[in-house]
Amino acid sequence: MAYSSGFHPHPRISYAGAAPTGSASEAEYVELGLAREVDPEAVRRAIDDALPDGLDVLAAAVSPGGSLADRLEVSLWHLRVRGVEPAALEAAVAAFLAAESVEVQRMTKKGLRTFDCRAAVVRLGPVPREADAGREEERVEGTDVEVLLRHTTPAVRPDDVLTGLRQVAGLSDGVTALYRRMAQGRLAEETGEVVDPLVADG
Repeated sequence: MAYSSGFHPHPRISYAGAAPTGSASEAEYVELGLAREVDPEAVRRAIDDALPDGLDVLAAAVSPGGSLADRLEVSLWHLRVRGVEPAALEAAVAAFLAAESVEVQRMTKKGLRTFDCRAAVVRLGPVPREADAGREEERVEGTDVEVLLRHTTPAVRPDDVLTGLRQVAGLSDGVTALYRRMAQGRLAEETGEVVDPLVADG
């Protein structure tokens, strides 16, 4: 590991875009500064072997340059929504997408904040048939919804989108969801797809 300078050196580790507490994730990224050049696969294996079961390092790569946080522009989330009929949820999604803005409130470290969660939503709709909605959620009833969120300030989280859906459609507070992040990366504006942030710009 490489360490910072000064009287109290720290390992050069940057953990960008961490998932909110209580959500699952298939796409977390960490940036490590190393003191010498090392085979990325060797680093991946060493870290993976040291982690507990269920926490897996899927890939490692040499930085393509720039800040990792700058390459994480969007997150793709799957929501398993419970407590509402599919038709009512579909109507809520349509109302949300038709709105110019959807203001929600959330308690932050700086107090209660009001912000527009609609502006961060790139797309919102049913999870494609071929997509995996999540292993654990398969045993839980509900309707699967996919939302692609831009990383904004303040950050809009999937639970903020659910709050927005409740507001625009008058859904009850009993409508809840399980959240799983499926991907993070850059946004291909032409296709709306998430681009792997570890791939160098071509």
